[in-house]
Amino acid sequence: MRGALFAGLVSIAGPAMGCDVALMLAVDVSGSVDPAEYRTQKDGLADALEERAIATALIESRAKVALMQWTGSGRQRVVLEWAGMETQADVVRFAARVREEPRVWRNYSTAIGEALALALEQFALVPQCRRRIVDISGDGPSNEGRSPRDMRQALAAAGVTVNALVIEESEPGLTAYFAREVIAGEGAFAVTANTFDDYPAEIRRKLLRELSTAIASIEK
Repeated sequence: MRGALFAGLVSIAGPAMGCDVALMLAVDVSGSVDPAEYRTQKDGLADALEERAIATALIESRAKVALMQWTGSGRQRVVLEWAGMETQADVVRFAARVREEPRVWRNYSTAIGEALALALEQFALVPQCRRRIVDISGDGPSNEGRSPRDMRQALAAAGVTVNALVIEESEPGLTAYFAREVIAGEGAFAVTANTFDDYPAEIRRKLLRELSTAIASIEK
């Protein structure tokens, strides 16, 4: 199955001109995420980036990728700044940095709107990228700072799409909240990981969906 996905991505990609996708990876480090769960997110994301189909999609779209950690108000930080994915070595290097990145905060609240606000600011640094995507993970509703819904107008004006990976381990039904309040933009979607252990498989599927859609749009 993995080989078929890879072949499909390559067949639709063709040569990419310039940067097609800027992808902000926003990882939840709020107080509800314990150290083992943070490690699961970090390692799962790094492994996914190195997967052949995803790495190829990043390279074909000449993606720019950055990593943010976020929690309560005033505690959002881009820990890995925008990096170009033009070769396999670029992808491997970035994935290694994701895997090694220490956690910045531990026991704070959940300010999803503030994370989206920082992501929006960061896209100004990559104006050459045709599509802008926030890939946000979370295991709880926003309970501090500006509402994520209040960010939608500004995100739409900047052409930013927000997709979510929702971890329902302690909040059954949380995906409906993210679908209603957080995701934004054309073709936006939310996927569910029932537990943190499901995160690695779901982030792979999510990245494949985001990047295959982005690549397929290049030739339109």
